[in-house]
This record gives sequence, C-alpha cells and structure tokens, in this order.
Amino acid sequence: MAADTHLLESLQPLRGSRAVVLGIGNTLKGDDGVGPFVCERLAGRVSVAVMDAGTVPENYIAPIAAAAPENLLVIDAIDFGAAAGTIRLFDPHEIFSVAFSTHSLSPRLFLDLLRREVDVKVYFLGAQPSHTEFGAPLSEAVQAAVETLVHLLGQIFPPAPDRPDA
Repeated sequence: MAADTHLLESLQPLRGSRAVVLGIGNTLKGDDGVGPFVCERLAGRVSVAVMDAGTVPENYIAPIAAAAPENLLVIDAIDFGAAAGTIRLFDPHEIFSVAFSTHSLSPRLFLDLLRREVDVKVYFLGAQPSHTEFGAPLSEAVQAAVETLVHLLGQIFPPAPDRPDA
C-alpha cells in the first residue's frame, strides 16, 4: 500500500489537467499487454482521453495532437529488473537506459515525432513484466498491477460530475 500511496502522490501533478492516457503493448504476449489492458478497463471511466496504441504508438501521434493535452501518460511493460508487477513512474530520459519494450519504434523516436506535433509533458508508467512470450497469459502479478493502475488513475482522473456514469 505504501508503494501505491507514493505512486498516487507522484501522479498528483496530472490531476485536473488535460491529459491523454496512452497504452502500449501486445495483448498476445502476456505481460507485454499491460498498457492495452489498463486502457480497456479505463475507457469511459475517467475524465481524460484514453488511447490503446497497441504496438504502434506512432499511429497515435495525430490523435494525441488533436486532443491537445498538457500531459501524456504512457503505460507499458518496462523491464527494469524489479519484481514482476512492480509499477514505477519514469522520467522520459530514464526510459532510454532501460529495456523499454518489444515495439517497433524506439521511445526516443516516438517522443521526437510527438514533440514535433504537440508541446506535451510526458510521463512513463512502467510495469515490470514476468513473461512476454507469444500466447502467454497475463501473469497474476501484472494483473494486480493493472488493477492498481486502474484504481489510481480513476482517482487522478475521476469522471466529470455531470456525466451519467459518474
């Protein structure tokens, strides 16, 4: 619970901002699907745009730019050597020094392309995967991380009070 509290505190600057939550990952590769699984659970339940980019975040640069966010929160499986399911908030510069993901575009190139289109502050939320083999299911540890992220992001981006699902 202390880790969840610390993560919630770290995400406080996003509260009340125009933001986009961007999930990256491949749901057919076990824990690599953490980003899309979080997006699936958040869709329609939060006050910000939620986009499941799958393995092609570069295809979402125009929709992100159209949303004109102040903040972009990228969620992906990131191998940073922790226990499976550990969630960590990374500065974009840190991402370049860890094994980011199995996706086609490097995070540096994605950020360079994105920043040509929109001035946005980028946050990376990484969940440590247990396994990312093709056909593997989501591990229990990463499933718990998905639940934690959905809960925390629901607190950071609660639905607007005038929405019927609020």
